[in-house]
Amino acid sequence: MQLRFPLAFFFCFFTAATQAQQLDALLNGSLNGHTSSAFSEISIQGKRYWSVLAKVNPSFSTETALDRGILCGKPAGNVLSLKVPVGQTQSLINLPGLEMAMAAPKASPLLERARKDTRADSVHQGFSLPTPLRGKDVMIGITDWGFDYSHPTFYDSALQQTRIVAAWDQFKRSGPAPNSGYGTEYTSPAELIQAGTDTSNIYDVHYHGTHVAGIAAGAGAGTAHVGMAPEADLLLVTFLVDAGAVLDAFQWMKEKADQAGKRLVVNMSWGLYYIGTLDGQSLLSQAMDALAQQGVVFVSSAGNNGDVNFHLDYTFSSDTIRSGVEMYPFSAHPNMWGQCLSFWGEPAQPFSVQIEIRNNSNQWLASSFWYHSSQGPAWLPDTTIYAGGDSVRISVLLESAHLLNQRPHAQIKVQQISGNLKINMVATASSGRLHAWNVTELNNGVGNWGMPFSAWGSGWIQGNRDYGIGEPACAASVLAVASHTPEFYPAPGSPMANGYLSLFSSKGPLITGKMKPDVSAPGGNITSAVNSYTNASYTFAASVPFNGRNYPFGKASGTSMASPAAAGVAALVLQANPNLSAEQVRNILRETAREDIRTGSLHDSGHVQWGHGKVDAMAAVLKALSISNMELIGTGNSVSVFPNPSQGTVQINSLNWPTDGLEAEIFDSMGRRIRQLRLFASHSSSIEPPLPKGTYLLSCGRLHWKLLIN
Repeated sequence: MQLRFPLAFFFCFFTAATQAQQLDALLNGSLNGHTSSAFSEISIQGKRYWSVLAKVNPSFSTETALDRGILCGKPAGNVLSLKVPVGQTQSLINLPGLEMAMAAPKASPLLERARKDTRADSVHQGFSLPTPLRGKDVMIGITDWGFDYSHPTFYDSALQQTRIVAAWDQFKRSGPAPNSGYGTEYTSPAELIQAGTDTSNIYDVHYHGTHVAGIAAGAGAGTAHVGMAPEADLLLVTFLVDAGAVLDAFQWMKEKADQAGKRLVVNMSWGLYYIGTLDGQSLLSQAMDALAQQGVVFVSSAGNNGDVNFHLDYTFSSDTIRSGVEMYPFSAHPNMWGQCLSFWGEPAQPFSVQIEIRNNSNQWLASSFWYHSSQGPAWLPDTTIYAGGDSVRISVLLESAHLLNQRPHAQIKVQQISGNLKINMVATASSGRLHAWNVTELNNGVGNWGMPFSAWGSGWIQGNRDYGIGEPACAASVLAVASHTPEFYPAPGSPMANGYLSLFSSKGPLITGKMKPDVSAPGGNITSAVNSYTNASYTFAASVPFNGRNYPFGKASGTSMASPAAAGVAALVLQANPNLSAEQVRNILRETAREDIRTGSLHDSGHVQWGHGKVDAMAAVLKALSISNMELIGTGNSVSVFPNPSQGTVQINSLNWPTDGLEAEIFDSMGRRIRQLRLFASHSSSIEPPLPKGTYLLSCGRLHWKLLIN
């Protein structure tokens, strides 16, 4: 089963007073039907607010904002979330220090083999390592839906203590709420057990979040379905699907990790194509970049549209193109709304688009107005076109030059309930390259799977599978993860089976040409924990009894499953070396990713489907251990090891160590201890006699270095 989970945000940008007035008109001007329900609305202490992301400068004052009734989230760099009272967007006009804001509309979002595939099983056993690594002292934050707080896979291996440190259900209004002022926070095992599961924001009680968290950090509850970092602590957020709430979730997780003095990895097994700019420049991307500078490691699914021609691009020369817009059947989903067409052009290259309506014999019936990007910024009122005894509903957003990347932009949402009409897209421009995506949208906030652009007539343009990486995976600070099926060997010495790229795994690069995805991890047919409260269908694999209740495990496929596998490996890397920056962790996972007969030889810059190759936990951990000149957390002590690589003799310099020194050990590649030495303050020690040629590990407390003797 492919899980195409995601979000959809309709947004607008503004700067200063006149554009704030445009935002005011958009929010207050047409509060009916689909247009109004697109905006995210939060109830805080009985008062309704709209969610907004804002970019501010040092003159911004939270006190001034509060005086106007605006609630402020914690800044990430110069980006923060605002909660603006419904109907009072005028309060944003002339707000000192406010440079830009984005209305954050409502989103219209086999494990044992996987561990072997990633080599995490070897890391868990401590092969060639000074000690086994299982994610201890690292926190993994999961932003998702469908959490089972009582599932035994989230307990320690002895099934005595839950590893869920806290959970925040942003939908549940009973409280108590965290500092952000909305939702319900659970901070004790008793509260988690009493709650059982999170609230449902989609058409049933789902299991997606439980499955994802189990892959990242499940302990298996006595089964073989153990995740990548089974001793890591967990933070779970069931998030309102808007960009402001997402940022609030990140900040909440960061505060919890900081309070515990632990490193944080955040997994995002969701994605969308109309929340931001698809080039890593959105406000949410900027906020994540700022948090990454503070040490947060972000990991995201790359997307599940690798098997559909949902994208097209064309370079104009004073001509016109036409393409058929395939519609997801309205009757196929209880929350179906229609299709969202997103268009991005090149800076200073305006374009025009039109919706054309034909019958099933491909005969023209009617057309919409031409929508010119140069008319923006504007959100045009919903339009209903009657043709052939049926109707088509259209809503349009236009931007002449998006404030973050100066690209002309348009979104056209199309609803055709009966399915008796064909919808076509027509576009024209004098010059410039245009990108377009055709994505299904549901009326409950979840959707985001692609539908094809089709060539229904001579000379028409057919879609392709390129440029399929959405938000938030396109951010520079995010490790975007593709999916492959776990490899295995049917018998000793036999050829590898599976290990192929998953057909659904989205293809890069970004529209800027930047290479994404970054790496690939197992995401095909993965067995993990399932929410025991779910009423959704799933492929059952096993169940375990615990505290008088049966807890299931089931199979699912998607980059949603690959992302937490990589996130769990990132946690192992941070346990091995908690001093690494977030950028170093991302680089280590990319640099140590492996090639095999399935990937073929990959270019140094990466591959549009495989990234830099398959995640290799053992290689990544060894790379993390090899980085020297690190500071020991909480002591201010440091060590440098040089030269490394060496010809046999290694010099170790230590500074500010305890007067009685610290014990250090050297292990060979088989994990055997071969030397012991003591490091003293302001002292240089040489490893004598010289070590034979090979690879070694120098271990001192929580710090480890790989020594290369050649």
